[in-house]
Amino acid sequence: MKKILYVVLDGLGDRPHPDLNNKTPLAAAATPYLDKLAKDGQTGLMYTVAKDIAPESDIAVISILGYDAHKYYTGRGPLESYAEGLEVKDGDLAYRVNFATLGEGKQIIDRRVDRNLTTEEAAELSKEINAKVKLTSVKSDFQFKNTIGHRGILVIHPHQGKFSAEVTNTDPAYDKVGHFGVAKEKFEKVLQECKPVAGKENLPAAINAAKVTNEFVEKSHQILEVSAINQKRGAQGKLKGNLILTRDAGDRLPKFPSIQERFGINIGCFVEMPVERGIALLTGMQVIEIPLPSGNLEKDYKLRAKKVLEALNQFDGLYIHIKGPDEPAHDGKAQEKKQAIAAIDKFFFANLIPHLDMEACLVCVTADHSTPCILKAHSADPVPVLIAGGSVDSDGVENFSEKSCVKGSLKILSGPQLMPLLIELSKK
Repeated sequence: MKKILYVVLDGLGDRPHPDLNNKTPLAAAATPYLDKLAKDGQTGLMYTVAKDIAPESDIAVISILGYDAHKYYTGRGPLESYAEGLEVKDGDLAYRVNFATLGEGKQIIDRRVDRNLTTEEAAELSKEINAKVKLTSVKSDFQFKNTIGHRGILVIHPHQGKFSAEVTNTDPAYDKVGHFGVAKEKFEKVLQECKPVAGKENLPAAINAAKVTNEFVEKSHQILEVSAINQKRGAQGKLKGNLILTRDAGDRLPKFPSIQERFGINIGCFVEMPVERGIALLTGMQVIEIPLPSGNLEKDYKLRAKKVLEALNQFDGLYIHIKGPDEPAHDGKAQEKKQAIAAIDKFFFANLIPHLDMEACLVCVTADHSTPCILKAHSADPVPVLIAGGSVDSDGVENFSEKSCVKGSLKILSGPQLMPLLIELSKK
């Protein structure tokens, strides 16, 4: 059986952009190693969850690991909370949250505090929230924890009974379609009231969940507005992290069969964000610890390539999730996204591919979703995918881009098809 290297470049897919001569960032970037893999292998496009769904990373990653997200997904909140060591019991309410900046009324100035709230600042703000906010509308305890930058998690434990996650987001950028969190292509930057979802308006567990969520958002805002950290940021001309936006509620942990059970292989993984860590742990993958990105792309990607090569012999396969392209895409910065993709090729793949025995390895490169810079949000566009190495023959595609992959022999896949295909090809 060939070793499987499964590399997911977060938010890689895009649309032609005027700043790049109407090319996508992937097509415009210098990517000789990715292009060589595409030329030597097979390519195609993939709807990571399903056509017409603009997925968040969680349901996309679950799908491209070969699981039916409709069957197993219970919300992003439980995944990230589990990854960060917070207990989530059945009937608790777990959210993924952002620190954000609230202006006049309910107007949101920035959903991510201009991306410059430091993890240290967020930790101090979290301490204040945990110490000073008391929930009384529905008697409950809670745990609030910041994770990376503006990101965080919230778990609310009711004193009696259970909460239902059948409630809407206060974050206006994300909708809820069934159990799935779905990114909106367009939205008003206005704080939303948490409510029971349509059809659950009379469900007491959802009514109480909405009530306690709105109470938390309001009381934490009052604390954050007068926090010394935020007063200092305001004096420095920076945006305040004075609002907590909630999204993707869950009221229990998902119960996945392990990767070993499903596919009979032992997989290690490299992940950067809490949501991927949670999925990895809950699906039985072994997380290989690496430092968080430092901002020095050359150093970070060379280190990841080195760690992959060191770990390869210990596992049947490695899952490698690289955040790089997604953040500049969310900020609408096409040139920066192009540069991020080029840096991954130059420093990660250039220090990885020449050291692999490609006859004994199967390399797959794809994305969890598209994040078009022109939208600054996830979209329902399919993502490019390539598979090279082992006994895979070339399908004649010359380079790795959205436009080129349309012509590939893999044609159009759905996310849950990819992992079984990799297992099949690894055995040939």
